[in-house]
Amino acid sequence: MKKGRVFLIGVLILLVGGFLFFDLGQYLSLDYLKSRQAELEALIAARPLLAGLSFLAIYVAITAASLPGAAIMTLAAGALFGLWWGVLIASLASTVGATLAMLVARYILRDQVRKRFRRQLDRIDKGIAREGAFYLFTLRLVPAFPYFAINLAMGLTNMAVPVYFFVSWIGMLAGTFVYVNAGTQLAQVQSLGGILSFDLLISFTLLGVFPLIAKKVVDVMRSRKILGNFEKPDAFDRDVIVIGAGSGGLVAALIAATVEAKVTLIEKHKMGGDCLNTGCVPSKSLIRSAKFAADMRRAPSLGFRKTEPEFDFADVMARVHRVIKEIEPKDSVERYESLGVDVELGEAKIISPYCVEVNGKQLTTRNIIVATGAEPFVPPITGIDQVEYQTSDTIWSLTEQPKRLAVLGGGPIGTELTQAFNRLGSQVTQVEAADSIMVREDPEISRRVIDRLQDEGVTVLTGHKAIRVEVQDGEKRLITTTGDGDERSVPFDELLVAVGRKAKVDGFGLEELDVKLTDKGTIDVNEHLQTNYPNIYAIGDVAGPYQFTHTASHMAWFATVNALFGSFWKFKVDYSVVPWCTFCSPEVARVGLNEQEAASEGIEYEVTTYDVSELDRALADEEGDGIVKVLTAPGKDKILGVTIVADHAGDLISEYVLAMKHGLGLNKILGTIHIYPTLAEMNKFAAGEWRKNHKPEWALALMGKIHAWRRGTPGSPVVNK
Repeated sequence: MKKGRVFLIGVLILLVGGFLFFDLGQYLSLDYLKSRQAELEALIAARPLLAGLSFLAIYVAITAASLPGAAIMTLAAGALFGLWWGVLIASLASTVGATLAMLVARYILRDQVRKRFRRQLDRIDKGIAREGAFYLFTLRLVPAFPYFAINLAMGLTNMAVPVYFFVSWIGMLAGTFVYVNAGTQLAQVQSLGGILSFDLLISFTLLGVFPLIAKKVVDVMRSRKILGNFEKPDAFDRDVIVIGAGSGGLVAALIAATVEAKVTLIEKHKMGGDCLNTGCVPSKSLIRSAKFAADMRRAPSLGFRKTEPEFDFADVMARVHRVIKEIEPKDSVERYESLGVDVELGEAKIISPYCVEVNGKQLTTRNIIVATGAEPFVPPITGIDQVEYQTSDTIWSLTEQPKRLAVLGGGPIGTELTQAFNRLGSQVTQVEAADSIMVREDPEISRRVIDRLQDEGVTVLTGHKAIRVEVQDGEKRLITTTGDGDERSVPFDELLVAVGRKAKVDGFGLEELDVKLTDKGTIDVNEHLQTNYPNIYAIGDVAGPYQFTHTASHMAWFATVNALFGSFWKFKVDYSVVPWCTFCSPEVARVGLNEQEAASEGIEYEVTTYDVSELDRALADEEGDGIVKVLTAPGKDKILGVTIVADHAGDLISEYVLAMKHGLGLNKILGTIHIYPTLAEMNKFAAGEWRKNHKPEWALALMGKIHAWRRGTPGSPVVNK
């Protein structure tokens, strides 16, 4: 701890200790003030300036140290200095003292609290930046809220000191006036409780509620202002129009139809969006076929003779498309129309916040939900247009297996397809500009994946930036460079570009309406998923911050409910527990923090690991390559984050997702019966490792002695550790 912080804590302890030891509280009582009022008035009359400054200093010290007595001091200000001078002195002293108390709390506590609750405080600070002054003003208006608690709480935030001072001064002025005015009639005051009668407290509370009502009115006025430039229909054709029939759009449309709202779903390409047609479904289908081929090659480890899979790549891709066709009916026009959704296949054009054009028709609507998703990003690499490169959207049209495949990108998509194509027999080179693939994961987790890829024959080039594509005598090459400037030539028959995805925000009216975008090119939405137009919402990949199918569906509920019922009650979207998985082999699943994130955010943590190679079922399945890594709060079983590297990790992580969502710790998981032998036992055993690391040694030693005594064995037993 810093010396200055230690010194300040010492000063506070001396102040509070001295206040209690010398019973200084007796001088801050109503009876004492009444008994000495004449003497004090005489002192003030003799030296008014010195008396005023001394009173001000004492008041500031009491408030800054959060000592009891501020109410008496305010009352005394009226009794000794009159109404207007009393209000001036008391309001200045209380505001300076409150600001100092806030700064003391910030200096002593904020760093320590932030280490443990960094993410929560970051979210609070974002709210403070937007509306902190407003809410501080509301709290200051209501005397029922202890001022010292407000000082302490605000000290943990990043609120600017001038803002805190000014808003506190204005907010406390009404209450200060009431107390000072009561002080001018000190003889009639029987108790402090009598000053703030029940009726007066109710009045202050209503005064505090008034800004909330005013805020609602301001929000309505702001909405009318931005929407006032557009003609509002007298009646609407639809309650909601959803643009985009991917996972987010489908869920949004279904929710609206379920609550009997009139909803139109517009899709310009294929129902089901990227997930069904070019993303999750085809990639996992290909991964399953590739895993079967890999299992055949490791037949000896399962007790069979060595074998090599025989297949036609075109048949594998035909299976991929067959799976898509099997799932298509669930996302079809016919199904959604049977559920009450009006579906339009065509290009949408937002004409106004109240009108969307599609297939030559203009449909009026109360709300619009944009769920247009994202598309592969292709970086401006010199010469890349010379070749017919593939992306995660186009690679599914291949029917001939590439002999040599260069994969540009080390994220989840690039890693999954790298392994799948390699297992099917392509010679794959994966190129990543960063020092590791899957950079969001901890280094040793990424290293495990790299090791597996390399063991299976993949060439992984990390720290290699693609600078150009060359075609010489029909030979296609990707030229990369390292940080040292060394160039490397990667020959390929097909090039897969998988360096990320960009939001689809162009071509359907957002530009004309000047809908705001973020620095990342996604639609800028608030916590209710509203754009700068209050009746236009955005969900899924087009809005972020996560580009997962399951988060798009999650956001769809909040956007739809807010769109339909937001006039009565709005819900803030909850990203507190978001899991994800990279479906390589072994799978890498995560929820919450990992080590590199916790360290970067200054959050203290402990790490517990369990080696999957020790699990009976994993050994029986020949799937012992993996680890469970759990981050917990120091000394507690509270789960901060989990990473699982294992077969079926994407399924196994759900137990931790549930635990984190509902505040269950590792002890609850440890106390839950898991079927033997299953892979799910790894979660229980990881919890057991945590418990083993936190066993109470003193209690175990005592138990050993008790058992020895009951056996009649002299001496101290040896306790197994």
